[in-house]
Amino acid sequence: MVNPLFDTLFGQHSGNDAVFLRLGDGQTLSYAAFLRMAAQFAGVLTTLGLTAGDRVAVQVSKSPQALAVYAACAQAGIVFLPLNTAYTPDEVSYFVQNSGARVLLCDQARLDSLTTVAKSCGAALETMNDDGTGSFCDLARTHPETFETAACTQDDVAALLYTSGTTGRSKGAMLTQGNLLSNAQVLVDEWQFTSHDVLLHALPVFHTHGLFVASNITLLAGGQMIFLSGFQMDQVIAQLPNATTMMGVPTFYTRLLGDARFTKPLVAHMRLFVSGSAPLLAETHARFQQRTGCRILERYGMTETNMNTSNPYDGERRAGTVGFPLPGTEVKITDSNTGEILPQGEIGEIEVRGPNVFKGYWQMPEKTAEELREDGYFITGDLGQFDQDGYLHIVGRNKDLIISGGYNIYPKEIELLLNDEHHVLESAVIGVPHPDFGETVVAVIVAEAGEKPDIDAIQSNISKSLARFKHPKRVIIVPELPRNTMGKVQKKSLRDQFATLFTP
Repeated sequence: MVNPLFDTLFGQHSGNDAVFLRLGDGQTLSYAAFLRMAAQFAGVLTTLGLTAGDRVAVQVSKSPQALAVYAACAQAGIVFLPLNTAYTPDEVSYFVQNSGARVLLCDQARLDSLTTVAKSCGAALETMNDDGTGSFCDLARTHPETFETAACTQDDVAALLYTSGTTGRSKGAMLTQGNLLSNAQVLVDEWQFTSHDVLLHALPVFHTHGLFVASNITLLAGGQMIFLSGFQMDQVIAQLPNATTMMGVPTFYTRLLGDARFTKPLVAHMRLFVSGSAPLLAETHARFQQRTGCRILERYGMTETNMNTSNPYDGERRAGTVGFPLPGTEVKITDSNTGEILPQGEIGEIEVRGPNVFKGYWQMPEKTAEELREDGYFITGDLGQFDQDGYLHIVGRNKDLIISGGYNIYPKEIELLLNDEHHVLESAVIGVPHPDFGETVVAVIVAEAGEKPDIDAIQSNISKSLARFKHPKRVIIVPELPRNTMGKVQKKSLRDQFATLFTP
């Protein structure tokens, strides 16, 4: 096999005229047409000077073309770096600079704001719009519809995904061909995907869930995807009768339950609903089953590992748990201080090992050594316990990471901006429960003596430097932050204090 990832996921469909993507407007794209597009894109990337191992940063709207860039990178052996479309130019600048990406691909609407970024980072800048226009697509039309697949190994890095770190600096998780391929193969078997499946895909394609779980599974099984630009209620309701499966974040399911059109007859034909990227409330599980007769399948994964555990396809899908370790993946609960394995039922750090676990952090050997043990176990930073039946319960996080609507948010980044604001003495950013997003961001600030910070001005100022999903939903002024005897801010106390802020 010349290129394990490309040959297994994409190459098997060469000449396959079966439908791969169904778009919201009724158009379809076959596997063969998709691969011809990807081959042309691979040609463009190599013409721009990229060779195997180089990085291309991609901040474009969801479209078949965006997905084809991933396929093109796999075929050319280029490292794919997808970026959240909400990231500001300042944020994009860090990712491009840190990764050494030689090409930055963006929507035409972002061209002006990213020109300086690309120039300062020494990257070529090309455009791609969700309707298939843009300079990159123009170049592609001049290239052949075939491309000689680059030779790669299972250990070669296929993608670089940035995730928040304990220092506040984003870390580039290096995911290999073997990481991505092994996880897809396991999930196809565990969730019983076949070529007859039609997956309703309303997720973004810039992180693991929508890109490597949903897309890779469909490609491997040879099924179809209803490829929607995002979660728009009318579209989802209209397309559910055409699907057999759906993957989503908890927000998708809470919103569906809030719509009277979402009924048992509407989804009676559906065989599987999967939830992930954030905890699903037990209440949502119960309401969903009562409304539809279906039990949502919840699983547990992360940027550095893809999927680690899953509730069973056949068997009890237990609310409040993320199921059992996937075949080939080992999960243990350890003492955070000693690393010793804890007895069943005790809460400790979740560590995972398997072919799905990433290679390390890009150009951060010290951070890699801190979180990836020599024996291959990755220290996730999540706290959990196994119940008497072997189901894994996630009870919290050792890190202060906030997961809102499936997106990772690191408080330190927001706190640094808040602390620079006029009349702000100090701040603490926390995540609190939210009925729609799972968690949402709340900023707690202490004013300088005798001063009263302008909350509206603060919100406006920090919004210029942060993606929208990172914006605090509330900014609260308090006399002082709770601290322990060592002077450390007690964020748990703040989370407890404001836990019901968004309770209906």
